[in-house]
Amino acid sequence: MGGIAAIARAAGHRVTGSDRNVYPPMSTQLESLGIDVIQGFEAGQLDPAPDIVVVGNVMTRGYPVVEALLERGLPYMSGPEWLAREVLKDRWVLAVAGTHGKTTTSSLLAWILEHAGLAPGFLIGGVPANFDTSARLGREPTMGQPFFVIEADEYDTAFFDKRAKFVHYRPRTAILNNLEYDHADIYPDVASIQRQFHHLVRIVPGGGRIVWNSGDERLRETLAMGCWTPLEGFARDGGQDTLWTAKPVGSVADYSRFEVLEAGKPRGTVQWSLIGAHNMENALAAIAAARHAGVTVEHAIDALGSFQGIARRMQVRGEVGGVRVYDDFAHHPTAITTTVDGLRRRVGRARIIAVLEPRSNTMRMGVHKDTLATSLSGADEVWLYAPADIGWNTDAVIAALGPRGHASHDIDLLASQLARTARSGDHVLIMSNGGFGGLHGKLLAELERGARKGADNGAAHNP
Repeated sequence: MGGIAAIARAAGHRVTGSDRNVYPPMSTQLESLGIDVIQGFEAGQLDPAPDIVVVGNVMTRGYPVVEALLERGLPYMSGPEWLAREVLKDRWVLAVAGTHGKTTTSSLLAWILEHAGLAPGFLIGGVPANFDTSARLGREPTMGQPFFVIEADEYDTAFFDKRAKFVHYRPRTAILNNLEYDHADIYPDVASIQRQFHHLVRIVPGGGRIVWNSGDERLRETLAMGCWTPLEGFARDGGQDTLWTAKPVGSVADYSRFEVLEAGKPRGTVQWSLIGAHNMENALAAIAAARHAGVTVEHAIDALGSFQGIARRMQVRGEVGGVRVYDDFAHHPTAITTTVDGLRRRVGRARIIAVLEPRSNTMRMGVHKDTLATSLSGADEVWLYAPADIGWNTDAVIAALGPRGHASHDIDLLASQLARTARSGDHVLIMSNGGFGGLHGKLLAELERGARKGADNGAAHNP
């Protein structure tokens, strides 16, 4: 919704908004754009009456502002519907869907198009460092072919529209990264999610393109439900229906350097700052989608070499006393596994301390509790934040991890516990799809205090 606000502002509208507990990088982005954010959801936010109220899917019946909106008969629509009507209708839409990797793949694709001089618009659920913003309007239709890259979420649209968001976007190019069970608060099973992906497939035109992960059986089943668009498959290991593959170059184990192959033929080598096999697959998807938009494979590979990463995706937040602290958005067991694996391949035998906040609705419902310990098993130590209202008992996860598993019920206490545990050479990987109560900054501050105390004690004992 913050990205939509930014696009509306760029289109010339006066924009205000409301939310609770807005945190960086979105809070700082909105502030820099001059967009006022009002805390809370009170009815008074509709005074004076706006021309249109764009409703996000966090809003529900019972909130005072929603009840007042309906009682007063003010015009309203969902964020995806507003985008479709006001922005996307005249643009070549490249939509990136999937349970994992949407933000990274969208960012890669937008940067490839930008590097090619195509000035795309985009709406991404993170802040790519190459752009320093999560959204922009992009080239106007009167200035040549306008492209728009959008992170296409399968979550429902609004309290009055229970379709997946991505059915509003009507893409010409669609990426299907993967498909797993998630969003247990709105989908009863994986089949219901597959049905939503099938609805997306149904609206991609015959002259368009679907780039899909051919190693994902759930996607294969979904496409078997009906597909009327040319397909291009990608997978790290090749196989049936796979056009795009990749392999690490030389002894580079963390996938920071890999060769891109099309139909088994080498097309070039990517050397970049990202790590992990999952990001290598994200790159393949972006290369294929960009080519459909007219960007050569060679140009795309060159662009990836200058990609600078994304806020909150393995982002280094600081280093104190040889302890490096990372911020990552991983919140599903598969994403946690690949994130830890990528870091392990980068740091070798150095200690990894994984810290997880089970914050998503699905996590808080305990849907993934039986696979959580396994997903964290690549770390040397694991700390699980378990607030009193988490909704399920985390003891079994901690027990499955053995002596390396720990739980904490307070963020300030967790920061001090981590600071006492960490030692020089460690990598502290903090994972959450929220702000985690500012844990990153609190931990770094605790490490600084510990370093200063150590320095003072050393000075006191040295004449």
